[in-house]
Amino acid sequence: MSQSEPSFFERERDRLSLDITAGFEDLLSSSNVLNRKLEEVTGMTREYETIASLWQSFHELMRGQRDEVLEDRTTVPGTGAHVVSTNSKR
Repeated sequence: MSQSEPSFFERERDRLSLDITAGFEDLLSSSNVLNRKLEEVTGMTREYETIASLWQSFHELMRGQRDEVLEDRTTVPGTGAHVVSTNSKR
């Protein structure tokens, strides 16, 4: 066996090293894909938070107006906010 010819151990070591390197490259690629997907989901969540905040503001505004109408008993009939009182003062 000459010095220039690699031994079985060296060939097997090189093969396993290449196999491990390929596995790490696949792992890195998969983790990059996962990272991009997570960033997309996070971005979409931020977009939905903005929309949800807008609808929450609208809901609070409408609820506030309804509460004001219910407190104010001198509303105009026919507007849907008229409250009929059951107390009669005769």
